[in-house]
Amino acid sequence: MASVLFTPFALRGSKFANRIVVAPMCQYSAVEGTVGDWHLMHLGHIALSGPGLLIIEATGVSPIGRITPNCTGLYSDRNESALKRVVEFCRGLSGTAIGIQLCHSGRKGSTRAPWLDGGVLTDEEGYWVPEAPSSIPYLPTWEPPLELDESGLRRVQEEFVLAARRAARLGLDLVELHMAHGYLLHSFLSPLTNKRTDGYGGSPERRMRFPLEVFEAVRGAAPPELPVTVRLSATDWVEGGWDAEQSTIFCRTLNEMGCDMVHVTSGGLVQEQKIRAGPGYQIAFSEQIRREANIATLAVGQIMTPSQAETIIRTGQADMAALARGILWDPRWVWKAALELGAEIELPPPYARCNPKLASKPFVKRN
Repeated sequence: MASVLFTPFALRGSKFANRIVVAPMCQYSAVEGTVGDWHLMHLGHIALSGPGLLIIEATGVSPIGRITPNCTGLYSDRNESALKRVVEFCRGLSGTAIGIQLCHSGRKGSTRAPWLDGGVLTDEEGYWVPEAPSSIPYLPTWEPPLELDESGLRRVQEEFVLAARRAARLGLDLVELHMAHGYLLHSFLSPLTNKRTDGYGGSPERRMRFPLEVFEAVRGAAPPELPVTVRLSATDWVEGGWDAEQSTIFCRTLNEMGCDMVHVTSGGLVQEQKIRAGPGYQIAFSEQIRREANIATLAVGQIMTPSQAETIIRTGQADMAALARGILWDPRWVWKAALELGAEIELPPPYARCNPKLASKPFVKRN
């Protein structure tokens, strides 16, 4: 039986050679939002293995939209120029489609890299006041974030639009809006972090309003052929928080507004979350949203083996399957999956002889 994981997939004008996606993974290695040689190596050697889609890490739409001072950004000409170099390098290696995740960190911003303890920056380290729907700090010991007023909401919306236009100029194959893991847009959705009493808080419809306005603005600014997708935390894993039922309603609306796919993850909003983790622990959320919202989904969450990813696609639980840490540990996962599932892949000529079964399949460079 032929592998479905290695069948093509398309969204609008973008085509993916297979259903394997490399999820965005923060590297905390940029300088003032600008990528460098680390990203050239990191993204290049993953692209070399030929996943269908490689999504560049959470990229701040403004300096204060970054999580840390070392996070990537797409808010300046310098950011854009440096990223262009990396994208062109990756495209010279393989036919992997390349997308980007646009993010505003919200109340989880202004922190250090995880290996530097992940704590709040000091003034000497460049602390900035985070922004949020309500003035509720992520941790009790942190300073409260600034509650966004109407002018702040419009500014943030425009920052997402401008970053999406830069992504389009770079010729990227997909733009993903980060509405998960406790960052700004997710924190508007959840009643645990959105305590507003205006038109952007209270009922589920009002909590959904600003994220939907951001999506609508980005979709309207992006070229018609460019897919715009959303990464969504399907549940907060906390009683009384954002949940799968609200997510399904939200995704139905996204579908009506032209969203091309939902990247289904979960959690990350509050410390009180009680996640029941394990292999494929988020896949049921992807299946529910795909079925009940009638929208394409990208599944992620401890997808470790080729047979597991194959089953997810074959049984209709998702349209694409994403790996994150697993592919950092084994960047050649795609090659090994192809062998296990009996799929045909191409290898770059200098590496082709490493696998006798594929030695006769030359690599074709795509421009």
